[in-house]
Amino acid sequence: MNFEPYPFEKLTKLLEGITPNSEYSLAPLTIGEPQFETPLFIQEELSSAAPLLKKYPKTVGELSLREAQRAFVSSRFGIELSDEQIIPTFGTREVLFNFPQFYLFDKQNPTIAFTNPFYQIYEGSAIASRAKMVHINLEKENNFKPNFDEQKLAECDLVIINFPNNPTASVLTLEELGEWVKLALKHNFVLLNDECYSEIYTDTPPPSLLEASKYVGNDDFKNILVINSISKRSSAPGLRSGFIAGDKNILKEYMLYRTYVGCASPLPLQSAATKAWLDEKHVEASREIYKRNFELAREILGIEIPEATFYVWLEVGDALAFTQKLYKEYNVKVLPGEFLAREDYRGVNPAKGYVRIALVENEQKTKDALQRIKECLSE
Repeated sequence: MNFEPYPFEKLTKLLEGITPNSEYSLAPLTIGEPQFETPLFIQEELSSAAPLLKKYPKTVGELSLREAQRAFVSSRFGIELSDEQIIPTFGTREVLFNFPQFYLFDKQNPTIAFTNPFYQIYEGSAIASRAKMVHINLEKENNFKPNFDEQKLAECDLVIINFPNNPTASVLTLEELGEWVKLALKHNFVLLNDECYSEIYTDTPPPSLLEASKYVGNDDFKNILVINSISKRSSAPGLRSGFIAGDKNILKEYMLYRTYVGCASPLPLQSAATKAWLDEKHVEASREIYKRNFELAREILGIEIPEATFYVWLEVGDALAFTQKLYKEYNVKVLPGEFLAREDYRGVNPAKGYVRIALVENEQKTKDALQRIKECLSE
């Protein structure tokens, strides 16, 4: 298999040999990892559940965890799921890598489409599945919303979208998501929305693809799947707690496949995750931190505050040169957008000229880093 190096490996190579300005402390704004303590009640539950390490976890997950995740979907999106319509997972990265391999295995000339720029695991799963890839560009001219070529989508077996979007921070409305559901039914492809940033929003809660499915009358979620995670919402990526939900007929077969994968979550992690999924107060507190960081970005960089995520998608011209200069002169690390995308059939990389800035630090560190970025931009 010929996998591309991860964006962070490319960044390391880009900055190789550069000595950053020692007058500044390092400000790494590259990885979407919340830099806040996991809430104490989650840590305490993990500790108290440690004796459960003596037991093997079930692939299907504990009933308490499944109920907590279903309760989250109900309270947040107004969707009542049956137990057959949701599977707890070991985070969502493993799902994004192995679900396409499961689903595309028996397809002749499998084809997968995904948004571009993208989370690189989408591409990795396509390579592992020996699938043809179709890129759905997210471009400034369309407010970083996906333009679809219906003729190309008609050839697809699986389409992965990602809204709220990493890295552009764009959001689709309920109506826009509903149009994608209609396309999935019309052309009989499976549509999966990666919703891991659904809980990091600044004002209006973004809709789920499950809501959109109901909205257009697809009440049983035929061909529709979503994934979600507590990594961002609970500042707990180490718990590796996520789920996949939607079409129960697909999930039934996928559940059987998962019994062979060996990715069941340890019971102490499940216990702590159950508490996290059921609590909303700590998530509200996190949202306020990210919202304040965006307000700082608006004040300092003059950007519009995005509706969701904790990313700034900043247009800078030559992103590679800017990234090197910012690191060398101001000791700030950002991620060039072109590392997160690929050239399409026209030879166009839609992320060229942008950098992704992850606002995952506290207010003071964020303010300091943003001021350094502003100085670099003004030179």
